[in-house]
Amino acid sequence: MNRILIVEDVNETRKWLCDIVRSAFPASEIREAATMRAGLAAADEEPFDLALIDLGLPDGSGLEVLRRLHLTCPEAVPIVTTVMGDDASIVAALSAGAQGYLLKESPVELLTRHLLQLAEGIPAISPSVARRIMEHFRRTGPAASPDGELTLREREVLALIGRGLRNSEVAADLGMADSTVASHIKAIYRKLGISSRAEASWHATRMGLTPEP
Repeated sequence: MNRILIVEDVNETRKWLCDIVRSAFPASEIREAATMRAGLAAADEEPFDLALIDLGLPDGSGLEVLRRLHLTCPEAVPIVTTVMGDDASIVAALSAGAQGYLLKESPVELLTRHLLQLAEGIPAISPSVARRIMEHFRRTGPAASPDGELTLREREVLALIGRGLRNSEVAADLGMADSTVASHIKAIYRKLGISSRAEASWHATRMGLTPEP
């Protein structure tokens, strides 16, 4: 990590982050920005390998800097450094292009280790944030559902597409419209948390749905 951008409005915190970065990457060149506007300008003016970005800035949101970096410097690794560990902030940052999320309350040693592990491809995410991400997707992600959540008709459709039948063939076999088959398949995919015929075939076999040809 040779070129590093730090976007942080509090002087003492910015100096603290600079010290952490220098400890992890002694040969790095650091550019500092205290406002959203300065962060946007930096993103437009030169490439960076790494960016540490606060979310709450006096003239706007660090999310705008994240989005700008994603456009102007896609090879950079943007990491949010903030005190905000709520679900909304985490999801918004990841959606804007953040590749890491570090809480400032973390010990210096842990923050330094997170930065060093970037070279090994390990995302820089505070443990409590990682737990919140997992919990968020457990609540809102597609259900890898128990088999019983499929209706009888959905199980029949799954059995047939699991054998490799096309939608039109399933429709003819079950005496329904092609559009109805497509609706059933969409519901099956959503309930099982899958997105392909190969996965459907695997689930059909696992569930013992092997009708006679």
